[in-house]
Amino acid sequence: MEPDTPIMTGYIHTPFFRCLGYAACALLIGCGQSSEPDGGHKTPDAQPSVVVHCGHLIDGLSDKALSNQSIHIRGDRIIGIEAQGTVPPLTSQAVVHDLTEFTCLPGLINTHVHFDGNPEDSVDYSIYARRTPDETLQLILDNARTTLLTGFTTVRHVGAWFPDAVYRARELIESGQAPGPRIQTAGPYLTIPGGGGDLTFPEIPAEDIPAESQQGIASTPEEFAARAEAAIGAGADFLKVIASGAVFSVGTAPGAPEMTRADIEAVVTVAKQHGKKVTAHVHSDQSGQDAILAGVDSLEHASLLEERTIDLAAARGVAFSMDVYNGTYTDTIGREQGYPEVFLQRNTDTTEAQRVVFEKAYEKGVTLLYGTDAAVLPHDMGGWQFATMIERGMRPMDAIRSATSVAAKHMGLSADVGAVAPGRVADLVAVRGNPLEDAEILRDVAVVMQAGVIVKAPAAE
Repeated sequence: MEPDTPIMTGYIHTPFFRCLGYAACALLIGCGQSSEPDGGHKTPDAQPSVVVHCGHLIDGLSDKALSNQSIHIRGDRIIGIEAQGTVPPLTSQAVVHDLTEFTCLPGLINTHVHFDGNPEDSVDYSIYARRTPDETLQLILDNARTTLLTGFTTVRHVGAWFPDAVYRARELIESGQAPGPRIQTAGPYLTIPGGGGDLTFPEIPAEDIPAESQQGIASTPEEFAARAEAAIGAGADFLKVIASGAVFSVGTAPGAPEMTRADIEAVVTVAKQHGKKVTAHVHSDQSGQDAILAGVDSLEHASLLEERTIDLAAARGVAFSMDVYNGTYTDTIGREQGYPEVFLQRNTDTTEAQRVVFEKAYEKGVTLLYGTDAAVLPHDMGGWQFATMIERGMRPMDAIRSATSVAAKHMGLSADVGAVAPGRVADLVAVRGNPLEDAEILRDVAVVMQAGVIVKAPAAE
């Protein structure tokens, strides 16, 4: 066997893991059967132990990487981390994953994904109305699987034209019927009629617009409060307001304010009553100010913010989720795919501006969350943004924390995910090389473990 091909040895009662392709199945060697008196049902103490030997470990919390660490897992939880050679004696059911040629990290978190679309859909938005509900659901599940295998084990799904399909996909993933990351979803976009979150485009006749896509549309603060209540009642984990128009929108200027401060305040009031957070889609400085003063918890994009508004966000603890790599992809691929010229120009106008805001926000201590706007960016390119964040002034470890412990804390998940630590869910990824020296390594995650189960392993040498 090649020396840098990880091996897993030990005893395990099959089946113990899901095989999602790649070489995951080939990497598991089952040596024997467990003896279970209770018809095969395991108590927590009787669950097989798993040990992962890592050449290097970035735990998502510490300020430096650790070498030669072993992670001890029972069930879906990490129960200990020790220097290699000090792990407690293994039981007869223990499974060992040898990743000593890899750097291990926590499962990554992306706070800005849309599973119900792909970049090429920007060529003709009418495809959203032409897809059947079953086709939309399958698209969501396909993109969720791709995202998981790219190393993102948790995501924040920031709004959808078809929220019911996202809820169904989340249920299938949570029940184990489909592979995918943990999903927090905002449900529908909360937006004005004809605004950046309304599925109204010249390509789609009014009579063809699906009713499902209109769940979050409102015109007054009272209507927005009612829409917010309905979204939470349907299963939204947080709420998404379209404070200003999208860059890739038709008939409005990029970042033109849409929802008023009173509209946003109405949504925030409902969210706080239910213990939920609110994120605001923002490009213009005016809409950014309105959203912050209305009490939102985070801003997306924030492309055209002025320094005073960045200061306001820092003072009020408002986080930014900024897709600072995305413009490069659109500029490179847009013409080839036939993006409308107006979209390409808007992308040019906002990309560098957003990166400058990112630099200033980092300097001023604004919490920065890793978010790629996946759907405008392909779902298999989720890891491409780390390098851009570092190029624009962010410390490499801070960039990794923005997609691990920092994101988990903002999402209220820090007791479970976002770090490799005892008591946390055993979500791990592994890459070849040192991502603190070369962030582009994170574009190619070789190993993904979700809740103690290997779902992606490196291809055979």
